[in-house]
Amino acid sequence: MIKTVSMAAAVAACGMAVCSTAAFAQSSVTLYGTVDQYVSYLRSSSGEKSVALEDGALTRTRWGLRGSEDLGGGRRATFQLEAGANADDGKAADTSRLFDRQAWVGLGGGFGEVRVGRQNTVVLGRGSYVDHSARTLGSVFNAFGIPARYDNDVSYISPRVAGFLVEAHYALAETPNQSRRQSVKQLGVDYETGPYRLGYVGVTAGPRSPAAYTANVQYQNVYANYDYGQGKVYLAYARSNNTTATGAGNNTGTILSNVGGVVDGSNADVNRMYNLWQISADYRATPQFRVGALFGLLDDRSGNRSASGMSVAGFYDLSKRTTVYTVGQQLRNRGSAGFRPAGSAGLKSNFATPNDVNGRTITGLHAGILHRF
Repeated sequence: MIKTVSMAAAVAACGMAVCSTAAFAQSSVTLYGTVDQYVSYLRSSSGEKSVALEDGALTRTRWGLRGSEDLGGGRRATFQLEAGANADDGKAADTSRLFDRQAWVGLGGGFGEVRVGRQNTVVLGRGSYVDHSARTLGSVFNAFGIPARYDNDVSYISPRVAGFLVEAHYALAETPNQSRRQSVKQLGVDYETGPYRLGYVGVTAGPRSPAAYTANVQYQNVYANYDYGQGKVYLAYARSNNTTATGAGNNTGTILSNVGGVVDGSNADVNRMYNLWQISADYRATPQFRVGALFGLLDDRSGNRSASGMSVAGFYDLSKRTTVYTVGQQLRNRGSAGFRPAGSAGLKSNFATPNDVNGRTITGLHAGILHRF
């Protein structure tokens, strides 16, 4: 009896496959993810030290589903659902939502692609164009902080034409009578030709009206890199006022949240503008081993919260999916500046009192392993 049922099921399955092979062949869903764990040592010039097992030096531990269906005529439907996690303790990165990193659906074709939902910003998507670390642990730009992703986002990504690609986003604030002003707007233009790449990315959001402080929050970034064969050289400049104080230090927070929210116009630090400069390069010594270094400045044009930083790093590929790495870095906070190191994920062991951050030099040594699946 078991054999009979099994044979019948097999014949039925075979018949279904013959009838709908084309439909199934044109659709795909992929389970993917990363696990990134590292040991971190931090020392402040105040004398405080910290040692911890951290998550997400180069890429936040995450898992996700992405898929595509061929709709015919060169058109396709796409989607992506992605959730962050802390591999050191097994907790969700954001306990308030299941897919905290991305949750969108889209339509694509020869015209490009339109997506709607929670999406990564154009700034986050260009990280690998900005420096050798892909703007993660060791990056001075990353210590300043970048807009990462927003809810209620409608985006358009063009095809690449004559070397140019354009990406635009509009994230609805969904606040009564304020949606248009408080919505988050983004634009990215990338140009690639041979070994050269040039680009611009920008994010801006306005406060509610009326507001005590009426300036828009912004993050404007231009970048260039050159592939010389054995590695790349990177130059980057950014201008932003999206940094403010928390109980941990003078530059440990943002006015416009990096992961959602709106600007309410109540923070005086919106009038404090920074110029960010960074140069970096890497070199592939062998097919498996790559080294990199960078130097950057965070220049407060409105006061005494400037900082500088540098880092060196090594990456060794044990396989196509597994990389071991080490990063050494230093941030020098000048005056009352209060910047701290940051990776793809925030450091849970970061210094949490102003005395260990403001005006302090923070040195970090990190070693870890990244696996992709």
